[in-house]
Amino acid sequence: MSERLRIYYDTDADLNLLKGRKIAVIGYGSQGHAHSLNLKDSGLDVTVGLYSGSRSADRARDAGLKVASVAEAAEAADFIMMLVPDQTQASLYDREIRPRLRPGKTLMFAHGLTIHFGQIVAPPEVDVSMVAPKGPGHIVREMFTQGVGTPSLVAVHQNASGRALQNALAYAKGIGGTSAGVIETTFRDETETDLFGEQAVLCGGISALIKAGFDTLVEAGYPPEMAYFECLHETKLIVDLIYQGGLSYMRYSVSDTAEYGDYTAGPKIITPEVRENMRGILRDIQDGTWAKNWFLENQVGRPNFSATRRREAQHAAEVIGKDLRAMMPWLKKRG
Repeated sequence: MSERLRIYYDTDADLNLLKGRKIAVIGYGSQGHAHSLNLKDSGLDVTVGLYSGSRSADRARDAGLKVASVAEAAEAADFIMMLVPDQTQASLYDREIRPRLRPGKTLMFAHGLTIHFGQIVAPPEVDVSMVAPKGPGHIVREMFTQGVGTPSLVAVHQNASGRALQNALAYAKGIGGTSAGVIETTFRDETETDLFGEQAVLCGGISALIKAGFDTLVEAGYPPEMAYFECLHETKLIVDLIYQGGLSYMRYSVSDTAEYGDYTAGPKIITPEVRENMRGILRDIQDGTWAKNWFLENQVGRPNFSATRRREAQHAAEVIGKDLRAMMPWLKKRG
Protein backbone atom coordinates (compact mmCIF):
# COMPACT_ATOMS: atom_id res chain seq x y z
CA MET A 1 0.00 0.00 0.00
CA SER A 2 1.25 3.51 -0.83
CA GLU A 3 3.01 5.26 2.04
CA ARG A 4 0.87 8.31 1.30
CA LEU A 5 -2.31 6.52 2.33
CA ARG A 6 -3.46 5.80 5.85
CA ILE A 7 -5.88 2.94 6.49
CA TYR A 8 -8.31 2.84 9.43
CA TYR A 9 -9.93 -0.24 10.96
CA ASP A 10 -12.52 -0.98 13.64
CA THR A 11 -10.16 -0.12 16.48
CA ASP A 12 -9.63 3.35 14.97
CA ALA A 13 -13.33 4.24 14.94
CA ASP A 14 -15.71 4.93 17.83
CA LEU A 15 -19.35 4.20 17.04
CA ASN A 16 -20.36 5.88 20.30
CA LEU A 17 -19.70 9.25 18.64
CA LEU A 18 -22.94 8.71 16.73
CA LYS A 19 -25.02 7.26 19.55
CA GLY A 20 -27.83 9.59 20.58
CA ARG A 21 -27.44 11.63 17.40
CA LYS A 22 -29.69 11.66 14.35
CA ILE A 23 -28.62 10.63 10.87
CA ALA A 24 -30.54 11.51 7.70
CA VAL A 25 -29.79 9.42 4.63
CA ILE A 26 -31.07 11.33 1.61
CA GLY A 27 -32.13 8.84 -1.04
CA TYR A 28 -32.93 5.13 -1.00
CA GLY A 29 -31.24 3.81 -4.13
CA SER A 30 -28.30 1.45 -4.39
CA GLN A 31 -26.17 3.11 -1.72
CA GLY A 32 -29.02 4.70 0.21
CA HIS A 33 -30.72 1.45 1.13
CA ALA A 34 -27.42 -0.16 2.17
CA HIS A 35 -26.26 2.77 4.31
CA SER A 36 -29.65 3.11 5.99
CA LEU A 37 -30.05 -0.56 6.85
CA ASN A 38 -26.46 -1.00 8.00
CA LEU A 39 -26.62 2.07 10.23
CA LYS A 40 -29.94 0.91 11.68
CA ASP A 41 -28.49 -2.54 12.39
CA SER A 42 -25.54 -0.83 14.09
CA GLY A 43 -27.99 0.64 16.60
CA LEU A 44 -28.05 4.17 15.23
CA ASP A 45 -30.96 6.59 14.78
CA VAL A 46 -31.58 6.76 11.02
CA THR A 47 -34.24 8.50 8.96
CA VAL A 48 -34.51 8.18 5.19
CA GLY A 49 -35.23 11.50 3.48
CA LEU A 50 -37.28 11.21 0.28
CA TYR A 51 -39.24 13.52 -1.98
CA SER A 52 -43.01 13.49 -1.74
CA GLY A 53 -44.47 10.58 -3.65
CA SER A 54 -41.23 8.61 -3.85
CA ARG A 55 -41.80 4.98 -4.81
CA SER A 56 -39.02 4.05 -2.40
CA ALA A 57 -40.92 5.18 0.69
CA ASP A 58 -42.90 1.97 1.14
CA ARG A 59 -39.81 -0.18 0.59
CA ALA A 60 -37.94 1.76 3.26
CA ARG A 61 -40.80 1.52 5.73
CA ASP A 62 -41.22 -2.18 5.03
CA ALA A 63 -37.53 -2.58 5.92
CA GLY A 64 -38.23 -1.04 9.33
CA LEU A 65 -36.81 2.40 8.58
CA LYS A 66 -38.23 5.79 9.46
CA VAL A 67 -39.13 7.89 6.43
CA ALA A 68 -39.61 11.66 6.19
CA SER A 69 -39.45 14.39 3.59
CA VAL A 70 -35.97 15.61 2.70
CA ALA A 71 -36.60 18.88 4.52
CA GLU A 72 -37.91 17.18 7.67
CA ALA A 73 -35.07 14.68 7.76
CA ALA A 74 -32.44 17.39 7.23
CA GLU A 75 -33.97 19.67 9.85
CA ALA A 76 -33.81 17.02 12.57
CA ALA A 77 -30.48 15.46 11.65
CA ASP A 78 -27.00 15.99 13.04
CA PHE A 79 -25.51 14.11 10.07
CA ILE A 80 -26.90 14.42 6.55
CA MET A 81 -25.62 11.90 3.98
CA MET A 82 -26.35 12.85 0.36
CA LEU A 83 -27.03 9.71 -1.66
CA VAL A 84 -29.07 11.04 -4.55
CA PRO A 85 -27.65 11.22 -8.11
CA ASP A 86 -24.90 13.77 -8.74
CA GLN A 87 -26.96 15.75 -11.23
CA THR A 88 -29.78 16.35 -8.74
CA GLN A 89 -27.70 17.11 -5.65
CA ALA A 90 -27.12 20.84 -6.12
CA SER A 91 -30.74 21.83 -6.66
CA LEU A 92 -31.93 19.57 -3.84
CA TYR A 93 -29.27 20.98 -1.53
CA ASP A 94 -30.16 24.61 -2.31
CA ARG A 95 -33.88 24.02 -1.95
CA GLU A 96 -34.20 21.60 0.97
CA ILE A 97 -30.94 21.20 2.87
CA ARG A 98 -28.94 24.43 2.89
CA PRO A 99 -31.67 26.35 4.82
CA ARG A 100 -31.50 23.66 7.53
CA LEU A 101 -27.77 23.57 8.15
CA ARG A 102 -26.64 24.94 11.47
CA PRO A 103 -23.32 25.00 13.35
CA GLY A 104 -22.41 21.55 14.59
CA LYS A 105 -24.07 19.67 11.76
CA THR A 106 -22.23 17.46 9.26
CA LEU A 107 -22.90 17.26 5.53
CA MET A 108 -21.70 13.97 4.05
CA PHE A 109 -21.22 12.47 0.61
CA ALA A 110 -20.28 9.14 -0.98
CA HIS A 111 -18.75 10.87 -4.03
CA GLY A 112 -16.99 14.21 -4.14
CA LEU A 113 -18.07 15.63 -7.51
CA THR A 114 -20.51 18.35 -6.42
CA ILE A 115 -18.24 19.57 -3.63
CA HIS A 116 -14.98 19.41 -5.58
CA PHE A 117 -16.38 21.29 -8.57
CA GLY A 118 -18.24 23.87 -6.50
CA GLN A 119 -21.82 22.88 -7.26
CA ILE A 120 -22.44 22.70 -3.51
CA VAL A 121 -20.77 25.20 -1.17
CA ALA A 122 -21.48 24.45 2.47
CA PRO A 123 -21.48 27.19 5.12
CA PRO A 124 -18.17 27.36 6.99
CA GLU A 125 -19.68 26.41 10.36
CA VAL A 126 -20.55 22.82 9.31
CA ASP A 127 -18.34 19.79 8.73
CA VAL A 128 -18.18 18.34 5.22
CA SER A 129 -16.91 14.79 4.86
CA MET A 130 -17.06 11.73 2.64
CA VAL A 131 -17.46 8.01 3.22
CA ALA A 132 -17.35 6.18 -0.11
CA PRO A 133 -17.68 2.38 -0.15
CA LYS A 134 -15.80 0.81 -3.04
CA GLY A 135 -18.66 -1.42 -4.07
CA PRO A 136 -22.30 -1.19 -5.17
CA GLY A 137 -25.00 -0.98 -2.53
CA HIS A 138 -26.02 -4.62 -2.63
CA ILE A 139 -22.41 -5.61 -1.90
CA VAL A 140 -22.18 -3.06 0.94
CA ARG A 141 -25.29 -4.60 2.47
CA GLU A 142 -24.33 -8.22 1.86
CA MET A 143 -20.81 -7.84 3.25
CA PHE A 144 -22.16 -6.08 6.34
CA THR A 145 -24.56 -8.93 7.06
CA GLN A 146 -21.62 -11.32 6.80
CA GLY A 147 -19.55 -9.25 9.23
CA VAL A 148 -16.88 -8.62 6.61
CA GLY A 149 -17.53 -5.08 5.38
CA THR A 150 -16.64 -3.29 2.16
CA PRO A 151 -13.38 -1.32 1.75
CA SER A 152 -14.17 2.39 1.73
CA LEU A 153 -12.64 5.81 1.33
CA VAL A 154 -12.86 8.63 3.85
CA ALA A 155 -12.12 12.31 3.28
CA VAL A 156 -12.68 15.63 5.01
CA HIS A 157 -13.37 18.79 3.03
CA GLN A 158 -14.34 21.06 5.94
CA ASN A 159 -13.50 20.52 9.60
CA ALA A 160 -15.46 23.12 11.54
CA SER A 161 -15.89 20.95 14.62
CA GLY A 162 -12.33 19.68 14.80
CA ARG A 163 -13.73 16.13 14.84
CA ALA A 164 -14.87 15.68 11.25
CA LEU A 165 -12.54 12.76 10.58
CA GLN A 166 -13.44 10.93 13.80
CA ASN A 167 -17.15 11.34 13.07
CA ALA A 168 -16.71 10.18 9.48
CA LEU A 169 -14.84 7.10 10.68
CA ALA A 170 -17.66 6.38 13.12
CA TYR A 171 -20.11 6.55 10.22
CA ALA A 172 -17.85 4.26 8.18
CA LYS A 173 -17.88 1.79 11.06
CA GLY A 174 -21.66 2.03 11.20
CA ILE A 175 -21.95 0.81 7.59
CA GLY A 176 -19.23 -1.82 8.03
CA GLY A 177 -16.37 -0.12 6.21
CA THR A 178 -13.80 -0.27 8.98
CA SER A 179 -14.18 -4.06 9.18
CA ALA A 180 -12.48 -4.23 5.79
CA GLY A 181 -10.40 -1.04 5.99
CA VAL A 182 -11.03 2.63 5.25
CA ILE A 183 -8.45 4.53 3.22
CA GLU A 184 -8.00 8.24 3.89
CA THR A 185 -8.01 10.39 0.76
CA THR A 186 -9.19 13.81 -0.42
CA PHE A 187 -12.31 14.98 -2.24
CA ARG A 188 -10.08 15.94 -5.18
CA ASP A 189 -8.35 12.58 -5.50
CA GLU A 190 -11.55 10.56 -5.08
CA THR A 191 -13.47 12.64 -7.62
CA GLU A 192 -10.83 12.86 -10.32
CA THR A 193 -9.72 9.22 -10.16
CA ASP A 194 -13.33 8.04 -10.07
CA LEU A 195 -14.31 10.08 -13.14
CA PHE A 196 -11.19 9.03 -15.03
CA GLY A 197 -11.70 5.36 -14.24
CA GLU A 198 -15.31 5.47 -15.38
CA GLN A 199 -14.57 7.29 -18.60
CA ALA A 200 -11.25 5.87 -19.76
CA VAL A 201 -11.52 2.29 -18.53
CA LEU A 202 -14.58 0.96 -16.70
CA CYS A 203 -17.42 2.32 -18.82
CA GLY A 204 -16.18 4.39 -21.77
CA GLY A 205 -13.06 2.35 -22.49
CA ILE A 206 -14.58 -1.10 -22.12
CA SER A 207 -17.77 -0.22 -23.99
CA ALA A 208 -15.85 1.24 -26.91
CA LEU A 209 -13.45 -1.71 -27.00
CA ILE A 210 -16.31 -4.23 -26.99
CA LYS A 211 -18.15 -2.43 -29.79
CA ALA A 212 -14.99 -2.02 -31.86
CA GLY A 213 -14.13 -5.71 -31.54
CA PHE A 214 -17.72 -6.75 -32.33
CA ASP A 215 -17.87 -4.47 -35.39
CA THR A 216 -14.48 -5.68 -36.65
CA LEU A 217 -15.58 -9.32 -36.65
CA VAL A 218 -18.99 -8.62 -38.19
CA GLU A 219 -17.48 -6.42 -40.91
CA ALA A 220 -15.10 -9.28 -41.70
CA GLY A 221 -18.07 -11.58 -42.34
CA TYR A 222 -18.32 -13.49 -39.07
CA PRO A 223 -21.77 -14.14 -37.55
CA PRO A 224 -22.82 -11.47 -35.02
CA GLU A 225 -23.64 -14.22 -32.54
CA MET A 226 -20.01 -15.36 -32.56
CA ALA A 227 -18.82 -11.76 -32.28
CA TYR A 228 -21.11 -11.20 -29.29
CA PHE A 229 -19.83 -14.23 -27.41
CA GLU A 230 -16.16 -13.49 -28.04
CA CYS A 231 -16.17 -9.72 -27.52
CA LEU A 232 -18.91 -9.12 -24.95
CA HIS A 233 -20.19 -12.24 -23.22
CA GLU A 234 -16.79 -13.60 -22.22
CA THR A 235 -15.67 -10.24 -20.84
CA LYS A 236 -17.23 -11.22 -17.52
CA LEU A 237 -15.12 -14.36 -17.31
CA ILE A 238 -11.92 -12.37 -17.67
CA VAL A 239 -13.00 -9.50 -15.42
CA ASP A 240 -13.98 -11.95 -12.67
CA LEU A 241 -10.48 -13.47 -12.77
CA ILE A 242 -8.85 -10.02 -12.62
CA TYR A 243 -11.17 -9.01 -9.77
CA GLN A 244 -10.24 -12.12 -7.84
CA GLY A 245 -6.47 -12.02 -8.21
CA GLY A 246 -5.25 -9.25 -10.49
CA LEU A 247 -3.80 -9.48 -13.98
CA SER A 248 -1.31 -12.18 -13.03
CA TYR A 249 -4.05 -14.50 -11.77
CA MET A 250 -6.08 -13.94 -14.94
CA ARG A 251 -3.04 -14.83 -17.06
CA TYR A 252 -2.39 -17.89 -14.92
CA SER A 253 -5.99 -19.02 -15.34
CA VAL A 254 -6.37 -18.64 -19.10
CA SER A 255 -4.62 -20.73 -21.76
CA ASP A 256 -1.05 -20.03 -22.80
CA THR A 257 -2.44 -19.11 -26.21
CA ALA A 258 -4.64 -16.43 -24.65
CA GLU A 259 -1.79 -15.19 -22.47
CA TYR A 260 0.52 -14.90 -25.47
CA GLY A 261 -2.17 -12.98 -27.33
CA ASP A 262 -2.51 -10.67 -24.32
CA TYR A 263 1.20 -9.79 -24.44
CA THR A 264 1.48 -9.40 -28.21
CA ALA A 265 -1.82 -7.72 -29.13
CA GLY A 266 -2.47 -5.49 -26.10
CA PRO A 267 0.23 -2.93 -26.96
CA LYS A 268 -1.10 -2.73 -30.52
CA ILE A 269 -4.53 -1.73 -29.21
CA ILE A 270 -3.41 0.62 -26.45
CA THR A 271 -0.97 2.63 -28.53
CA PRO A 272 0.93 5.78 -27.51
CA GLU A 273 -1.87 7.75 -29.18
CA VAL A 274 -4.47 6.05 -26.99
CA ARG A 275 -2.42 6.79 -23.89
CA GLU A 276 -2.21 10.45 -24.93
CA ASN A 277 -5.98 10.50 -25.39
CA MET A 278 -6.29 9.17 -21.83
CA ARG A 279 -4.08 12.00 -20.61
CA GLY A 280 -6.38 14.42 -22.42
CA ILE A 281 -9.41 12.93 -20.68
CA LEU A 282 -7.65 13.33 -17.35
CA ARG A 283 -6.75 16.95 -18.12
CA ASP A 284 -10.39 17.74 -18.92
CA ILE A 285 -11.42 16.20 -15.61
CA GLN A 286 -8.74 18.01 -13.62
CA ASP A 287 -9.43 21.48 -15.02
CA GLY A 288 -13.20 21.13 -14.69
CA THR A 289 -14.01 21.06 -18.42
CA TRP A 290 -15.78 17.71 -18.27
CA ALA A 291 -17.78 18.58 -15.15
CA LYS A 292 -18.82 21.93 -16.64
CA ASN A 293 -20.10 20.20 -19.77
CA TRP A 294 -21.98 17.58 -17.74
CA PHE A 295 -23.63 20.17 -15.50
CA LEU A 296 -24.64 22.24 -18.55
CA GLU A 297 -26.03 19.16 -20.28
CA ASN A 298 -28.32 18.58 -17.30
CA GLN A 299 -29.34 22.23 -17.09
CA VAL A 300 -30.70 22.18 -20.66
CA GLY A 301 -32.60 18.91 -20.29
CA ARG A 302 -29.89 16.42 -21.35
CA PRO A 303 -30.68 16.38 -25.12
CA ASN A 304 -27.29 14.99 -26.21
CA PHE A 305 -27.17 12.48 -23.38
CA SER A 306 -30.67 11.17 -24.14
CA ALA A 307 -30.08 11.00 -27.89
CA THR A 308 -26.83 9.11 -27.41
CA ARG A 309 -28.49 6.69 -24.98
CA ARG A 310 -31.18 5.91 -27.58
CA ARG A 311 -28.63 5.47 -30.36
CA GLU A 312 -26.36 3.21 -28.31
CA ALA A 313 -29.30 0.97 -27.41
CA GLN A 314 -29.68 0.18 -31.14
CA HIS A 315 -26.10 -1.02 -31.64
CA ALA A 316 -26.05 -4.47 -33.23
CA ALA A 317 -24.34 -6.00 -30.19
CA GLU A 318 -27.25 -4.84 -28.04
CA VAL A 319 -29.87 -6.13 -30.46
CA ILE A 320 -28.33 -9.60 -30.91
CA GLY A 321 -27.50 -9.74 -27.22
CA LYS A 322 -31.15 -9.74 -26.21
CA ASP A 323 -31.76 -12.90 -28.22
CA LEU A 324 -28.65 -14.65 -26.94
CA ARG A 325 -29.29 -13.78 -23.31
CA ALA A 326 -32.73 -15.38 -23.67
CA MET A 327 -30.82 -18.67 -24.07
CA MET A 328 -29.21 -18.20 -20.66
CA PRO A 329 -31.81 -18.87 -17.94
CA TRP A 330 -29.21 -18.34 -15.20
CA LEU A 331 -29.11 -14.63 -16.00
CA LYS A 332 -31.51 -12.31 -14.27
CA LYS A 333 -33.86 -10.87 -16.87
CA ARG A 334 -32.71 -7.34 -17.70
CA GLY A 335 -33.62 -7.07 -21.36
